[in-house]
Amino acid sequence: MDELMINWGYVLILFILGYFTYKRGALDLLGSLFMILMGIVIIFSAGVSWLMLLLIFLILTLGATKYAKSYKTDLGEYEGQRTAKNVISNGIVAFMMAAFGGYYFPLVGGFIGAIATATADTLASEIGVLHTPRLITSLKKVPPGTDGAVSILGTAAGIAGAGVIGIAAWILGVVPDPITAIMISVISGTIGCFMDSFLGAVLERRDVLTNEHVNLLATVTGAIVGVLIVIF
Repeated sequence: MDELMINWGYVLILFILGYFTYKRGALDLLGSLFMILMGIVIIFSAGVSWLMLLLIFLILTLGATKYAKSYKTDLGEYEGQRTAKNVISNGIVAFMMAAFGGYYFPLVGGFIGAIATATADTLASEIGVLHTPRLITSLKKVPPGTDGAVSILGTAAGIAGAGVIGIAAWILGVVPDPITAIMISVISGTIGCFMDSFLGAVLERRDVLTNEHVNLLATVTGAIVGVLIVIF
């Protein structure tokens, strides 16, 4: 009974956070509602520690988005408010891993891999825009914000972000071994991030896929890599 009451306390905090992100313009109303809904399911299916990893992802990405706001605005690359489509494309895979992670342990790796990928991709995009990037398929210099573009600065930021997710997963007790947690997050996050860039260069630039499709497929890739690391 005590644990149930504590969980409902976290649900209340989740509603407050959802309201805060909506009022600050970080998420639209539907995006905030989806975030709350997914958070509630994670609390009661996987636990608060798993939810905390998603919140760390949210904090990192919102911070990266706000960083150098005026410069990004001048470039036309500032994405001030994210929508439900962004929440779903970046979070649905991690949500599914968390919902069933208690029944099949390797899904823990999938959960971390999906979050690490979403974190790495967002930080690589938001920080990498400050540096002249190159197209991943040709290595030719392209304007910042080009689909499929990568940069040393962005890649470093992405890997660092993935590493933070791994460290947090260990501290929160999601993965008991720190080396395993960091290995899962950095490897899966990096591979997923590069998959995002590759799909962006090959398919998004040709309007075959949307940005949301690319984000979803990238997190699926990161989740698969995370599961495989745990299994093998």
